[in-house]
Amino acid sequence: MSGAAGFDRHITIFSPEGRLYQVEYAFKAINSTNINTISITGKDCVVMITQKKVPDKLLDPSTVSYIFPITSAIGMVATGSIADARNQAVRARAEAAEFKYKLGYDMPVEALSKRMANLAQIFTQRAYMRPLGVGLTFAAVDYEDGPSLFKNDPAGYYIGSKANATGPKQQELTTALEKKFKKKQCLDGDWKSIVEQGIILLSNTLNTEFRKGDIEVGVALEGKFFTLSVEDIDERLVSIAEQD
Repeated sequence: MSGAAGFDRHITIFSPEGRLYQVEYAFKAINSTNINTISITGKDCVVMITQKKVPDKLLDPSTVSYIFPITSAIGMVATGSIADARNQAVRARAEAAEFKYKLGYDMPVEALSKRMANLAQIFTQRAYMRPLGVGLTFAAVDYEDGPSLFKNDPAGYYIGSKANATGPKQQELTTALEKKFKKKQCLDGDWKSIVEQGIILLSNTLNTEFRKGDIEVGVALEGKFFTLSVEDIDERLVSIAEQD
């Protein structure tokens, strides 16, 4: 029997090394779809770019999406199990709506990220639940704090960042983002320029040439969040090709 045997059957039991194997398996589930995501902050925007893979030619591509508008100003990109992703999107929308109903103003993106992290942490300490196999990234341009980007994991940890990556190639993408930012707090240019920079970085790191249906893009500006249509993505790809 392996060293994990016996300790990986219950989510609430630590191994002698202090590990929760079921939670570690949830992290591995994030990579099961083989989809990579990057998020980047600009001076007045946040851009999210994720790969899009339609598993069956009979499916309508417009119904396959990992980017979810949560409020008019907050967007979320999920990486991992699509079922868990949709569940988290519904819950995040409910939490944001309840916050606004009770307090009378829109929920800040950091408060939403913290709330979703707290809920995820509960899933690691109850035997009748399982951790959700999905990594979440929340983005918005806050009126006070400016461009804000937060990443949540299945263990209930959340952290703000200038840029982040999720997926099987997370380490390579993170290294590329670190080189891109170096001592910068954010990237220069408008949101269209940052979308193009993000697509180039993702394409070069994965060594893949994207077509318009291969990626999804979400953009947060002050007070609003929107996703790019296939035609808009094609425009950015044409612009990148013209730069070459």
